Amino acid sequence: MTERISNTANSYMGGAKQTIGETIGNSNLAASGAQQKAQADAAQKAADAKTNAEGVGHKVQGTVQQNVGSLTGNTSMQARGHANEARGDLERKV
Repeated sequence: MTERISNTANSYMGGAKQTIGETIGNSNLAASGAQQKAQADAAQKAADAKTNAEGVGHKVQGTVQQNVGSLTGNTSMQARGHANEARGDLERKV
C-alpha cells in the first residue's frame, strides 16, 4: 500500500512540475516532470501486476486447500481454503 501511495504522489508531483514548466516556458522543468510522472506510472503498473499475480496464487491455493479438506474431511483446511480464496479475490481487485 505504501508503494501505491508513493507512486501516486510521484505521478501527481511529476505532472505538476510538467505543467508549471510548460506554463513558465522552462523546458527542463517540464521534461523532468514528464519523466517523473512516466516513471511513477510505470512503477504503479508493475506493482499492480505483482499484486494481481499474488492474488491468483492465493486463489489457486485456496481452491486446492478446499478440495483437499473436503476429500479428507478436514474442515479446518477447508476454512483456510475459503479464506485464501477470498484473499486472492481481494488482491486481484485492488
